[in-house]
This record gives sequence, structure tokens and C-alpha cells, in this order.
Amino acid sequence: MLKAKFCRLIFVVFSMMIMTACSESSEIVDTVGNSSLGEVSLKEKEQPIITKEISLTAIGDMLIHSPVYLDAKVDGGYDFLPMLEQVAPFLERSTVTIANQETMIGGEEFGLSTYPSFNSPYEVGDALKNVGVDVVSIANNHTLDRGEAVIQSAISHWETIDMMYTGAYKDEIDRDNLRVYETSEGISIAFLSYTYGTNGIPVPEGKDYLVNLIDKELIANEIAKAKQEADVTLLSLHFGNEYERMPNEAQKELVQFAADLGVHIVIGHHPHVLQPVEWVTGKEGNKTFVAYSLGNFLSNQQELYQRIGGISTIKIKKTVEGEKETIELHSPEFMPTYVKFRPDFADYEVVPMFQLTNQDLAGASAQYEQIKAHMSQWVPELEFVEE
Repeated sequence: MLKAKFCRLIFVVFSMMIMTACSESSEIVDTVGNSSLGEVSLKEKEQPIITKEISLTAIGDMLIHSPVYLDAKVDGGYDFLPMLEQVAPFLERSTVTIANQETMIGGEEFGLSTYPSFNSPYEVGDALKNVGVDVVSIANNHTLDRGEAVIQSAISHWETIDMMYTGAYKDEIDRDNLRVYETSEGISIAFLSYTYGTNGIPVPEGKDYLVNLIDKELIANEIAKAKQEADVTLLSLHFGNEYERMPNEAQKELVQFAADLGVHIVIGHHPHVLQPVEWVTGKEGNKTFVAYSLGNFLSNQQELYQRIGGISTIKIKKTVEGEKETIELHSPEFMPTYVKFRPDFADYEVVPMFQLTNQDLAGASAQYEQIKAHMSQWVPELEFVEE
């Protein structure tokens, strides 16, 4: 009897052990096979996609002839701000704005001067700073007009007002310091600038840093450096033929060269009239946005097309997925501008062309439509800013 009870007890204990083991085994299988936990595991492997976007604006030539700076004369100096107030809101809305400062702002100490050998007041730079310009290109055919002392004086003032400049430098160290503008949105832009020449004025021996000349080897090396240090590369080129409204083959060839090297944006200057914008495809299939010439933004040149310039804007989108980063340019915009002044060469003012009346310009509406067609002939999707 006792033996039978003992056997039954052993059997019960053994059965419970088997049931417990099966139960634990079942729980383990359920845990491992749980689909929700599998999803968590997969999600941990997915990389978040981060998207950032900025806008970049460029304006044309600040060509400060004597009637312009004499009109800006005030007690104790010069005030160019009233000349730019009508367009200031369109410059300030952009994340980064670059201007072509055609004339050196060496200041009154060296004597102000006009064409053909320019030297402009410091206050030109102050006005640009006040209306939202962040970077100036200063490599052009007038860079050496008044010599090294005026260049150094201009650079000193750019530094005083904390304005990034590119294309002419104070020394070799300054030149080797690649201009990279870091936006608060986390997109960086490298600014490079070169000119076709300096009106026959030789660059001082051993001082090539005073102005960047167009040289493909130099440009290629600096583009390679820019691609390592910045998200976006913008190339300012002083090239083309004056007063020609279409780019020539040399311009197109140089832009293609830049596109093949991966430049994102090319901004052209020198013709003093507007030339169209275009998308150029690089050899890797990349798209480069180019404005062959943005014309005069502020000057005393008096022919119709010499008085028409513009504000060119492009959106830049950066997408980050894990270690992969891509840059996309999209939604190009343009706003034609016009330099108004009285017959006695006073009251200079840069105004949006869409605001012109027939009193400002005969046939204003028709002229505006013609400029829109001219600028968008290769980029039909180009939007025109009218508010």
C-alpha cells in the first residue's frame, strides 16, 4: 500500500515537471515568435530621413559710377540705403544672398573715382549689409583699377562689417581660407569667384591672391576642396561679352566644365545686361543651375537693357538618410529690377520691374513681359516674383 502511494507520488511529481517544462518551452517559443518584437527589431535598423531646406538669392552688378555716389552724398558720408529700400524685402526673405560688387569700396581716403578706374565709398558695403546681403563676389575686371592699397582697404571694411567676400584676398593665407557659409538650417555653401581678366592691368608679381583669374586647373582644385568641405558649391564667373543678351560659346563651355565637376550653381556677371537662366546637365547626370548674367543691379548705365537687372532665387533641399546625403535644387524664381533716376541724374532707386508704370518706363507692361520671356526661354518653369 505504502509502496503504491509512493509510486503515485513519484508519478505526480514527474508529470508536474513535464508540464512545467512544456509550459516554459511554450512561453519561450511565443516570445521568440512574437511579431511585434520582430517589428521593433526591424525598426531599429531603419534610418531616419531628415530633410532641410534653404533659399539662395543672387543679384547683379553693383557698378557705382560718380552720379550714383554723388546722389548718395549726405552730411558726414554717403547713404545708399534709400536706393535699395524698394527691393530690400525681396533680399531679406532669402536664407543667403550674394551680390557682385563690381567696384572696390576703398573709401574716401584714396579718392573716390568713376569709370574707367573705380573706387567707391565704404558705405556701399554698409547698404548691402543692411538690406540682407551676406556674401560679395569681388573678382572682376575692375578689381585692380586703383591698385593693391584700395583692395586692402576694401577688404578691411568688409571684415569690419562682417561681410563674407570671395575672389580677391589680402594674402595667401586669406586666399587658402575657403569661403563656406554655414546656415542655421544645417546646409553649408562654398563660394568661389573668378574673372576673365583685369582690363589689361597686370597682377603684381607674387601677389596672385589679389584677384582670382579664370584658370581651369585652379578652379578644378578649388571645386574639389569645396565638395569636401561644403554641401553646395556656388561659382561666380565674371565672363562673357558686354551688352550681349545671350551667352557666347566660351561661357557655355566654361559652365559645362563646372557642371561636369559637380558645381551646383553658377552665377555670371560682366555683360551688364540680363542673359537667360538654364539647367545644365553634368557628366554624372547632375543638374547645375546657371544664370549667365544678372545684369546691372545699381549703376548709371543708361540704355534700357543696361538699367534692367534682377534677383535670382533657387531653393536648396538637403536630405540625410543614415550616412547618405543628397542635394536637390528646385523652384527657381526671378524678379526683374529696374534702375530709376531723374534726367538730372538724381534720386537713383532700384525698383521691382512689375511695379513700373508708363511714367517710369514707356510701355512698362510690354517691356516687363518681354524680359520675362527672355529670362525663361530655357527654363519654362521659372517663376516670377510679383508680390
